[in-house]
Amino acid sequence: MLAANRGFGFPVAAMLDARRAAKFLYWACWRLCDIAALMKLPEGTIASWKAREEWDKATPLERMEGVTEARYIAVAMKDRKSGLDFKELDLLGRQAERFARIRKYEGGGNEADLNPKVANRNAGPKAKPSRNRITPDQAEILKARFLEILFDYQAGWWSKRELRSRNILKSRQIGASYYFALEKLIVALETGKNQIWLSASKSQAHIARGYVRAFVMETIGVELSGDPILIDRGEAEDGRPLEQPTLYYLGTNARTAQGYHGDFYFDEYFWVFGFQVLKKVASGMAMQKRYRKTFFSAPSSVTHEAYQFWTGQEWNKKRPKDRRVDFDTSWKATRDGLLLPDRIWRQTVTIEDAERGGNDLFDIEELRDEYSGPEFANLLMCQFVDDTLSVFPMTILTPCMVDEQEVWPDVDHVRITLGFGKPYDGEVWLSYDPNGDGENADAAGLIVLAPPRTPGGKFRVLERRLFKGSDFTDQAEVIREYTRRYNVTKIDIDKTGIGNAVFQLVKTFFPRATGHQYDPSVKTQMVYKALDVICKHRIEIPAGFTDLLGALMSIRRTMTASGRQVTYEASRTKNSGHADLAWALFQSLINEPIEAAIGGGSSSRVVISDD
Repeated sequence: MLAANRGFGFPVAAMLDARRAAKFLYWACWRLCDIAALMKLPEGTIASWKAREEWDKATPLERMEGVTEARYIAVAMKDRKSGLDFKELDLLGRQAERFARIRKYEGGGNEADLNPKVANRNAGPKAKPSRNRITPDQAEILKARFLEILFDYQAGWWSKRELRSRNILKSRQIGASYYFALEKLIVALETGKNQIWLSASKSQAHIARGYVRAFVMETIGVELSGDPILIDRGEAEDGRPLEQPTLYYLGTNARTAQGYHGDFYFDEYFWVFGFQVLKKVASGMAMQKRYRKTFFSAPSSVTHEAYQFWTGQEWNKKRPKDRRVDFDTSWKATRDGLLLPDRIWRQTVTIEDAERGGNDLFDIEELRDEYSGPEFANLLMCQFVDDTLSVFPMTILTPCMVDEQEVWPDVDHVRITLGFGKPYDGEVWLSYDPNGDGENADAAGLIVLAPPRTPGGKFRVLERRLFKGSDFTDQAEVIREYTRRYNVTKIDIDKTGIGNAVFQLVKTFFPRATGHQYDPSVKTQMVYKALDVICKHRIEIPAGFTDLLGALMSIRRTMTASGRQVTYEASRTKNSGHADLAWALFQSLINEPIEAAIGGGSSSRVVISDD
């Protein structure tokens, strides 16, 4: 009967009994009246079967099982089976297996009951997950993207990557650290050689590591992890595993900088302490002739021990007088790159050179207005500071520079970076040198200083900050925010000019704040105290605080207008520079009593007798 109605598309057995046929049609969403008409039975009979056998209560699985079973038996009972019949039996049998797995899963089983591949997947030994894998094809994509984003002067550095030694004097903020961080990645992927990055501090080294991780993630979607980063380069075309290079990121602690080998990059080497020791360590890392050495930095001062390395004086000192050679390391001689007698390729890249090389990220005329002539020359035109007349030359400052992440375990450096939460539980002093107003407005400087925990101990500069603008209410609010984040016990403010307004606002929420008014006598006391602390190495300054170091180097001895008294100053006009940080530090250090510097107490006793 059903076979005669193939147009309805209900493929069940031709000799199926009427009751089961009616049930299957009902489950196929037929109406009772249509089923009755097809089967030539009263509609009431169909309705009676439906109610008695509770067709509506059957689950979807029961309905599928019933139809599949009937069709399987019908095809299997055929005397002569075609190829299509055998295919149908195979399909129906696999469906029956699937229904059985569903039954088992519903009875409290697991995912393996539904999908046998899950069990097979977990049966064998676990393969190690791939980590930091960059295939040769992906390496080509990274290289193409890297070369695409280079400025002309960076492309010049790339063309010299095979030189044994490079030494680059460069302007601030022209993308040198970013470029060399990516260069060493591409070289590592091409050659399999280890790459070693040395910065003034671990935190600065991690900036370069962040450049690499971000570039790889943005370009090919691979997340690099670990410190150091071990790169899996995959396999060569013949199936041979490729050499796996390691990217190391180190601070300037010489003890942790030993024991490595590979290409070597020294970031901002003019701002580190102990350059000669570190240079020897670096030469050991890259001693093999297949390795390369790259030094790059903005200039600091002529008294820094790396200055003679740049000028070639160090090389000449090791040779008899008759074999010494004059080195021309001027901008004019080295702007296009120059290989000098010590076999080191040198180049000077000023901000103007960077602009000519396609870097349009700066408004140079605006920068000339913002910085004083000496500042502009030092920071952006690659000229060294002559600090031979400075009260605080570089030679006495560098021993106080530290890698704060290595030596300050009690400070949460992440919270300092984020500007959120309490980074340090100990006592701190705030010192604020407010900015002026009007045409001669300079920048306001803030110092967060941790005093010694014991008499004669070391000060630590936890934070420094420069602010532009002359709104005294904003400056006071900045100080309030720091009192919320630190255990502040002292606040010192220069009351000169706008500083008095800031001082009055600060006293409303910190009544113990102290105001200062400078005169030659006060300045002399502050400078002498700072000299005592610095010369005795009783202060630790993070190596990355180059602006604070520059401020200290700008302090010079001079005479008062009358010519009768010695005083100390750095020009405080808009064109002067950032000595504000230095004065902020001085007025905080002066809080320590003189006797405390030698471990004495700060209390005194008066004895009254009848004699």
